[in-house]
Amino acid sequence: MKKYILILISVFSLSFKTKAQDGIENILFADIADANKLTTEYLRPVAEGFILGMSNGWYHTAKVHKILGFDITIGANLSMVSSSKESFNVNPLNLSSRITQNPATSPTILGSGNAVTNAFEVTIPANSDPNINGGNHPELTRNFTMPDGFRDDLPMSSVPTPAVQVALGLPGKFEVNLRFLPEVGNDETKLNLFGLGIKKEITRWFGPMDKTPLHISLLGAFTNMKVSSIIEDPSGNDINITNGLGEMKLNSYTVQALASLNFPIINIYGGFGYIGGSSSLDIAGRYELQYSDGLTSYTRILNNPINLDYDVSGFTTTIGARLSLGIFKIFGSYTLQEYNTLNAGISFSIR
Repeated sequence: MKKYILILISVFSLSFKTKAQDGIENILFADIADANKLTTEYLRPVAEGFILGMSNGWYHTAKVHKILGFDITIGANLSMVSSSKESFNVNPLNLSSRITQNPATSPTILGSGNAVTNAFEVTIPANSDPNINGGNHPELTRNFTMPDGFRDDLPMSSVPTPAVQVALGLPGKFEVNLRFLPEVGNDETKLNLFGLGIKKEITRWFGPMDKTPLHISLLGAFTNMKVSSIIEDPSGNDINITNGLGEMKLNSYTVQALASLNFPIINIYGGFGYIGGSSSLDIAGRYELQYSDGLTSYTRILNNPINLDYDVSGFTTTIGARLSLGIFKIFGSYTLQEYNTLNAGISFSIR
């Protein structure tokens, strides 16, 4: 499980590998408005994939535990990234006239290709930027490279999200599910997570159906996650960083109707409902960027330059199966949504 969490953390920290010559901090050479647009599209698959993945794996049966019955589940969600999310079209972003050269497309963080070196050219008109020498400067130019895609570094080229939880049976055919990860990670990148779900079995609402293997429930759940990564001062690309930090906060929710056929060994389950959420990304710290007019170098100083928001929502449909080996369960499911998601894991269950 520790290895799985480290893979998840690495998805986020890959964006801030600033020791290379093409880290995400290079986007700051653009105008702030342009930098926000480019960063938004570069990180979109991770932000949206996290949100949709976080709301998966809440169940592997519609049947609720008896009072004080419980299970402990360890699972893995992998949100698949379609080919359309591997790159983004630059032209519809309506970048400002300060970017006088750019490619038609550029890889996202989950792209499989490398960005074109120095593909973007920025021109800052004379005396137009108060962050450069108090606004007293000649016309300046600078080329920069977008970060590469890291699709091939991820498991099954997908966005992983944790699904570790405890479920407890309550009176009235209710069940509460709790997800919790204290702050884990390393000195550079950290993650914490909290989630709460409530499941209510309604099989009895349908008369004698409660005498059959079929069980029907309603589920509502939400999850909060925060991932942060230190942005280190790179070498050799004319950027000095002080107290650099990238922080992403994510919230997701889901409301679903569940059904399962519970046999002694095999359990077939599924769900249909709605899923959604939001995330924000803040890039904080002090960034000193070097520009030149061909003769003299000028420093542009930016503080806390990037603040982005993402929203995603839509319908979700899940089908899965579970194998019961006494108190141990092995399960797997596939969810159809904007980022189709594979969930698999094991559970220790006492009814």
